[in-house]
Amino acid sequence: MLGIVAAVDVAVYLVAGPQALVAATLLTLALIGLSSLFRIAALRSGGGESVALQMGGTPVPEDTADFNLRRLRNVVEEIAIASGVPVPRIFVLEHEAGINAFAAGYAPADAVIAVTRGALDRLNRDELQGVIAHEFAHVLNGDMRLNIRLIGVLFGIMVLAIIGRKVLLYGGRSRDRGAAAVLMAALVAMLIGYVGLFFGRMIKAGVSRTRESLADASAVQFTRQTRGLAGALKKIGGLDEGSRMADRSQAEEVSHMLFGDGLGLAGLFATHPPLVKRIQALEPGFRAEQLEQLRARWRVAPPVGLDEDLQLGLVEHGGEQGGGMLPAAASEVTVTPPMVAAQIASPGADDYRRADAIAARIPEALRTLARGRDTVMPLLLGLLLGEGERLRSNQLMEIGARLGDPVAAAAERYSVGPLQGLHPILRLPLAALAFPVLRLRPRPELDAFLDTVHAVVHADGEVSLFEYCLGKLLQVQVRDSLEPGRNPGFGRRKLPQVGSEVATLLCVVARMGHADPAEAQRAYLAGMAQVLPRTHLPYLERAEGVRALDAVWDALEALDPLARQALVEGITATISHDDRVTVAEAELLRTICGVLRCPLPPMLETA
Repeated sequence: MLGIVAAVDVAVYLVAGPQALVAATLLTLALIGLSSLFRIAALRSGGGESVALQMGGTPVPEDTADFNLRRLRNVVEEIAIASGVPVPRIFVLEHEAGINAFAAGYAPADAVIAVTRGALDRLNRDELQGVIAHEFAHVLNGDMRLNIRLIGVLFGIMVLAIIGRKVLLYGGRSRDRGAAAVLMAALVAMLIGYVGLFFGRMIKAGVSRTRESLADASAVQFTRQTRGLAGALKKIGGLDEGSRMADRSQAEEVSHMLFGDGLGLAGLFATHPPLVKRIQALEPGFRAEQLEQLRARWRVAPPVGLDEDLQLGLVEHGGEQGGGMLPAAASEVTVTPPMVAAQIASPGADDYRRADAIAARIPEALRTLARGRDTVMPLLLGLLLGEGERLRSNQLMEIGARLGDPVAAAAERYSVGPLQGLHPILRLPLAALAFPVLRLRPRPELDAFLDTVHAVVHADGEVSLFEYCLGKLLQVQVRDSLEPGRNPGFGRRKLPQVGSEVATLLCVVARMGHADPAEAQRAYLAGMAQVLPRTHLPYLERAEGVRALDAVWDALEALDPLARQALVEGITATISHDDRVTVAEAELLRTICGVLRCPLPPMLETA
């Protein structure tokens, strides 16, 4: 900003003299500040979707029959389930022949994943999986939120260059007498704006390079194989299109978010580590000469991703033919609080394989309902319906009063039909699959849905803790998608500052899991010893039951990351105080962690 102001002041001094310097300085600062605020406000209202649309992205339909798009959607859904986050909206940049991708948004519930047509056409399934895992690493590591905020901040710094370029582009056709003066001013503005462009690129490069290396490492940890990610990088280096973006004016703004270098910048301005070094980090024996050999081979016969799938036997891989068994609904596992905390936002290869098995075992009838615009709401409400006849009657009455009797009838029909006997592990993944279609509904309908969810989970206070937390999780995710900039991320509060709220949460979790008050107290004390060992807050049963949790979420949302980690360990200690965790308890833990925005993979690692 100082460099831009100094350059403007020099130009104004040469044209108008020293008397205009104060006004020029104030106007320049106002232009930079207001431009940044405007861009930040626009991104807050549109979130990740606005970035994808700005780049020319085309949404991928949930029920697409295109095999290429179906393959992409299967990969994204499996990785989302393995990560414990809602399935993001998926976009394809149809006019981009280079191999590239990006993730954008403020929170996982607002996230979008966009890939270029070149990536779809050139990459086989393993390579596509590596690229998508890299982008999910940005979602889970918090880079996505940082990157989208960086767009808004840097817009103000580069606005003079943008204005000057636009005026020169469209004003050069004018034949008016004053056009020459306007064009000269635009040329000066563009030249001064390059000061902002210089520093903007430096800032993006400094932030992006380390985050890209981390995302590569996270993707390998996730898939536990380097072949896919390395193969995608080799194709970027070996194909003429590389990872370059055709629309450079748009790519300039998002270059720090891309999987590969979209602008071809090097040295100080490179937003990514050198391509050969990225490959060597995955395959230490790789040499630069090998890229030349690949380039020569692919000039003659460019790779086709789907053909490679056939040769490698990858066509049937994924959610359609996934293998593996789910644990029995009555089974138990042994976990430790540090192990659970270590899994948060850190899925591994085992989680991906489990997600493959989970996706394969969601009945096709439920998948169809989750993809339907008219069936997604009653399906999710059907997941929340309780067991007792009186409770269910009250819940259906609440649904009918807010969304209409047909929705209530459908929710009841699904709950006693395809949802009947659904394995507990499949409930959260089913909600994750339904989320992209749910958030496409008009804002008034989503507001009515949130109100209905609240009424259903509070009906008579008889709702189970899992149903309460699932309803709360749906509310959090829908609200994050409706108001992308509202989610503050992590706060700064420490656990002693929210001791009362922590005690309430652990009391409710302990009591709901144990009919014996003495056993519940022991579970509560185990959790408190993990979270606040020096704080003496007695075990007190909450008369309101699960509804007592309504008062704790705002305070817990303001916790800093280390405090959230300790809280998750405390919840785990409460649930596992008897050294075993049932499938139902594990799903409750995952749901509570989702409400706290600490996503857990689909199954817990056992001790």
